Amino acid sequence: MSQFFSLHPANPEPRLIRRAADIVRRGGVIAYPTDSCYALGCPIGDKAALERIRRIRQADRHHHFTLVCRSVGESARFARIDTPQFRLLRACTPGPYTFLLPATRETPRRLQHERRRTIGIRVPDHPVPQMLLAELGEPLMSSTLILPGDPLPLTEAHEIRERLEHEIDAVLDGGNCGIQPTTVVDLAVSPPVVLRRGKGDLAVLGL
Repeated sequence: MSQFFSLHPANPEPRLIRRAADIVRRGGVIAYPTDSCYALGCPIGDKAALERIRRIRQADRHHHFTLVCRSVGESARFARIDTPQFRLLRACTPGPYTFLLPATRETPRRLQHERRRTIGIRVPDHPVPQMLLAELGEPLMSSTLILPGDPLPLTEAHEIRERLEHEIDAVLDGGNCGIQPTTVVDLAVSPPVVLRRGKGDLAVLGL
């Protein structure tokens, strides 16, 4: 049965964040709030945890996973970002955007899109993942928490626990995050393409 952490959405309790980080370090899969909707997260180097998320999402090898990072600078270790792209990311983050970029050699191949060798990069504007990432000292491998057959992402932590209590290790309750996912922008092509219009304002992108 998954653990359940009730967190203050603006000032998360550090002791609970530390406990959640310990679960992730041990290879756990968690559900956590973001500035768009809830997401599933796991360690970037744990193949078994990644496969658990694949099973929950029923995702194939062409599913775009996302690296959730504290900053654009941290993401540059895993994605190739040129100067114009770096400026764009700095202007839009932290915020409800996901950017697809070519993966670097440091990014494990199992985390990349099988054909394109790209990776999603995300810097959320929410204190829970920001504190969690600071405690972990590395990004989270992540995917939007929308279950097979559901038209919308799950947004209530208690419902997430009821439906996934035997499939994940912890639920971080940060309140209702809404049902609008991130805006997804493909920066691996020129010119950039908006693949999904979500919560992030397109005007900021200049696209």
